[in-house]
Amino acid sequence: QLQLVESGGGLVQPGGSLRLSCAASGFPLNTYAIGWFRQAPGKEREGVSCISSYGTTTDYAQSVKGRFRISRDTVKNTVDLQMNNLKPEDTGVYYCAAYSFCPELRIGPARPGFGSWGQGTQVTVSS
Repeated sequence: QLQLVESGGGLVQPGGSLRLSCAASGFPLNTYAIGWFRQAPGKEREGVSCISSYGTTTDYAQSVKGRFRISRDTVKNTVDLQMNNLKPEDTGVYYCAAYSFCPELRIGPARPGFGSWGQGTQVTVSS
C-alpha cells in the first residue's frame, strides 16, 4: 500500500524558509498527483498546493501563492514544497497525499486518494 512520509519541518522565524519533502518507498511518485495540506491546532485542514502526475500543472492556495513552490525530484522520488517568506499563520502540521488528479484546494475535511494520512511534519513560524 502506498504510504507517504513527510519531512523537513522545523522552527523558523517569520520571513524564513523551509523545504518540505514527501517521499514514498517502492512507488514512483511521478505517476501520482501529490497534494500538500496543513492543519493548525483547532483549525480545519487546508489544501496548500498540488502538483499533477508528471508535474505538468501546479496549483496553490491563495494564502501561499508567490511564497510556496511545489516541485518533483525524480531522482530522489520526492515531491518538495519550498516555503519562503514564512508567516506565523503558516504554522501547523504539514501532510502530503497522493491522488489520481489534484483535488480542489480548500479548507475542510480531506482524505488521501491512495493510502492514509502519515504523521506529517511540524512547521512552526515564530520569533
